[in-house]
Amino acid sequence: MLICKVVKPLVSTNRIPDFEHKHLQVVLDGSTQKVAVDAVGCIPGDWVICVGSSAAREAAGSKSYPSDLTIVGIIDHWDPEAAKAAAAGPPAPSPATPLGGGQASVVGQSSTGGTTR
Repeated sequence: MLICKVVKPLVSTNRIPDFEHKHLQVVLDGSTQKVAVDAVGCIPGDWVICVGSSAAREAAGSKSYPSDLTIVGIIDHWDPEAAKAAAAGPPAPSPATPLGGGQASVVGQSSTGGTTR
């Protein structure tokens, strides 16, 4: 699955019969524009969930439908900047220097994703 932003509708009046009358949208996946079948009725500016491959064909209506990307959901709230920050992980902990002979504790993340002290 992909999270994409809808850029604009794509109008194609001359198409193969198998395409039926499904709406097409230009979506942005990072910096790449793609065309997706709109199965949910989204509008430009919406953040959407897209599926590809055989899941895209089934979501568009049948296994023989000629699609390799279909919009299957509209995201209610998505902050791409927060998502980028979360993907980057927490900042690296700085070395702690005990003051006055006390004990220092550094909280970090273990390689298994748990919190260590």
